[in-house]
Parts: sequence; C-alpha cells; structure tokens
Amino acid sequence: MSVFFANSGGVEFYADQLMDFGMKVCILNRNQTFTAMSTYTQILYQIVFSTKCRMPVLAKHNRETLFKFINQTIQNKNCKPLQINGVEDHIHIIMNLHPTVALADLVKDIKVSSTLFIKREKLFPYFIGWQNGYGAFTYSSEALDNLIRYVQNQEEHHAKKKGFRSEYLSLLEEHGVDFDEKYV
Repeated sequence: MSVFFANSGGVEFYADQLMDFGMKVCILNRNQTFTAMSTYTQILYQIVFSTKCRMPVLAKHNRETLFKFINQTIQNKNCKPLQINGVEDHIHIIMNLHPTVALADLVKDIKVSSTLFIKREKLFPYFIGWQNGYGAFTYSSEALDNLIRYVQNQEEHHAKKKGFRSEYLSLLEEHGVDFDEKYV
C-alpha cells in the first residue's frame, strides 16, 4: 500500500519516501485528522549591560521612558518582558525569550534601537552608548519572584553594595561563567 502526502508547498511525497529520510508517518483514515505539535518553552533570562565606560549618565527622571521603550522593543520581537530596571550606569532585563529569537540578535537590537531613541529624544545628554558586551543568565521559573524583586530594588541594592562591577562578578560566579577579569 502506498500512502500519498502533499505539503503546504504542493510538493508530493509518498509515505515510503518520507520513511527513507527517517521521518515517522502517521497513516490516517480519510476522515481522521491530526494536529501538529506546537512549540512550548520557558526560556527565562536576566540580561545585564552597562553604559559605555560605565558612565553614570542614566538620570533617574528619564529612566522609566527608556525602560518602556525597551519593553516595547522586546515585545516587538515576540518575547515577553517581565521586569526592566537599572541605575545610573547599567540596566537589568528579565524576560522570556521566544524560541525563534537569537539572544545575541535581540540584545543587539535593544542596544541599537535604544541608543537611537535616547539620542533622538535627548533623554540623557551625556550618554554615548552601551558597552560592547552583556551578561545573560538563565533561571528556573521558581526563581522568577525573587529575581523580579531583585531587579525592582536595584537602587536599594546599589546603595548598600559596591557597584556594578561587584554585582556583575557575583552573577558570573553564581552562574559558573568562565571570564577574564580584564574584560569585565
């Protein structure tokens, strides 16, 4: 028995041809249908990056405008922003990454578009750009509430601690990331 298939592009296959490629074929009666499996993921990231030379130029009164812009940029890439916050010299983004989006491309898009936005809107007069690199750390869904609180409380956190460098080094160490301190 030979079973005939056609894909959405109109290319015709027979079941035995598909099996030759190692594909599994479901043979259905004429009146049967099946639904293709969908993609389900939970890719929770904390992304951290700083201003160029860690200059403390992100004035508090305009940060919320920047965070809203970044939030929209992330949504436009089919990702789900959960929390964005930061202080004068760096920002944190908590988000779920869509499985079709490459993290490096997303971070590049966030940095490029937000730089253009900051300059066009004249949000931070002394802003010259973002640092080249970034940190991206994955978390389980159970960590989400604590992670959101941590990012929401960035100003308090940095009032008590040394600053961005020590926080960033702690994140790298906590997540077992190999790094060279001269590039941090």
